[in-house]
Amino acid sequence: MSDARETSVRTYFDAATAVPLHPVAKQAFGAALDDGWADPARLYTEARRAGQLLDAARAVVAEVVGARADEVTFCANGSMAAHLAVLGGLAGRRRAGSVFVHSAVEHSALLHAAEQHVAGAAGTAVPVGVDRAGRVSTSAFADAVRAPGVALAALMSANHEVGTVQPVSEVAAACASAGVPLYVDAAQTLGRAPVPTGWSLLTGSARKWGGPAGVGVLVVRTGTRWTSPYPADERERGRFPGAQNLPAIVAAAASLRAVHAVAATEDARLRALVDRIRSHVAATVPDVEVVGDPVDRLPNLVTFSCLYVDGEALLHALDARGFAVSSGSSCTSSTLSPSHVLEAMGVLSHGNVRVSLHAGTTEAEVERFLAELPTIVADLRAIAGVTGL
Repeated sequence: MSDARETSVRTYFDAATAVPLHPVAKQAFGAALDDGWADPARLYTEARRAGQLLDAARAVVAEVVGARADEVTFCANGSMAAHLAVLGGLAGRRRAGSVFVHSAVEHSALLHAAEQHVAGAAGTAVPVGVDRAGRVSTSAFADAVRAPGVALAALMSANHEVGTVQPVSEVAAACASAGVPLYVDAAQTLGRAPVPTGWSLLTGSARKWGGPAGVGVLVVRTGTRWTSPYPADERERGRFPGAQNLPAIVAAAASLRAVHAVAATEDARLRALVDRIRSHVAATVPDVEVVGDPVDRLPNLVTFSCLYVDGEALLHALDARGFAVSSGSSCTSSTLSPSHVLEAMGVLSHGNVRVSLHAGTTEAEVERFLAELPTIVADLRAIAGVTGL
């Protein structure tokens, strides 16, 4: 694409990675800088004031996820929360076994923790496959957790690459029947959708709902066996070491409460925009596959793959026209290695684009994207020598 076709108009369509900072988060962060600088673990007045802010933030997260405040832990980011859930959950259940069951389409943070479990703890990781929509079979998952030696199971609430919602409550019931705790990565649904039931461990990431980067949430149900993979520390009930970034935590909680309050309204608005993208792309771009469940999905995310188009070239061409999207695997887009999610689903992965919307997305932005996409794809195919589609 020539420089003459570039535009200064910018449209951000990568909310599945990070949502623009919510106005409430900005306000809360600024206010917390005045009262949240002291160590909340100390006993003097300034520390008690900081401790009150921390307690209030913890109570907000607990209310949204349906947990007790003392079950909520703040850590450095969502990936670290996932590592803590997996490695801590497995360490706490050593006597039960060393087998870790998870879906084949989990986030790379979980898969890396599983790799460490296999390499460092001589454990076993058992992936459960998915169908072409990206959903696990409840019966297959139930069979896997009933096997001897299963210490922990994991199933995300909804897939970060294709948006498909997973049958968490049904899988949780199967895990409970087998006596196996279930960890749920709820990064894509916290603040957007009701939290599923039956889990033992749950994690989230503040930047996914409009909070600041650098805040992760780990929730460990009372009675769940969990052992920190870190050296002993008195912070966060021994679950995460070191001092917290309290202003960021306060901002994260404030923004979570704000987006949770309007989740139903935003669900309807964004779902209509995504339905428009799904239908229009399929109708106007030849040789394209729109992937993920068309109905039981995240309200704000759609993924499609274009045959005969290089994913990196498509990403750059869209960026030149002002559209910030993900291409290739959302977890490895810096290298554009093949998506493990799309491979597990058995769907087309060439020229893959993930569009994820947020509260600031407008209908006009979506229509501009839909108007320009067919020409961008056609131009790239022409450059590659593919014509007549």
